[in-house]
Amino acid sequence: MDHPILPLPRETERLVLRPPSPDYAEMIQDAIEETFDDLHPWMPWASHKQSLEETKNFLKVAENKFLEGEDFGVSVFLRKTGDFVLSTGLHPRNWSVPKFEIGYWCRTSMQGRGFTTEAVTTLADMAFREMAAYRVEIRCDARNIRSRRVAELAGFDSMRDTVIYVLLGGNLEGKGKHSAA
Repeated sequence: MDHPILPLPRETERLVLRPPSPDYAEMIQDAIEETFDDLHPWMPWASHKQSLEETKNFLKVAENKFLEGEDFGVSVFLRKTGDFVLSTGLHPRNWSVPKFEIGYWCRTSMQGRGFTTEAVTTLADMAFREMAAYRVEIRCDARNIRSRRVAELAGFDSMRDTVIYVLLGGNLEGKGKHSAA
């Protein structure tokens, strides 16, 4: 089934949203290195400091997914200077609804200026107006106050708190209320 492609680039008052490209790898790599300590607690991909080659490969894959309408990573730059500001994306979660999720991270030196909220608001608007979205979600760790604040400033409402319980294999000995005695 063919799906629409997110119509980018798109300009806002201060930003330019563009599809991912390996051409941006060095700028994005610099931002990742600058922001690693902020990313590490929240982003699974920031479990280690990735190399420039890993960033290029990621962007090649993201570019292909974008062009195929599979996933819409977005690189965001300042309109006036062309400096890389943040990475975001409109991620299809269920085309039959259609339902999307927005994710984001902003480089440390650009935080606190409303850039992420501006980009997220633009993506949400594009999802509804141009991608025929019925639902757009932002999911983040409840402890990630900065990400929660962006969602709130962009007009998103919290539906509910969810508690996740986990039982890990290898730790079953002596677990649970009932034992097989």
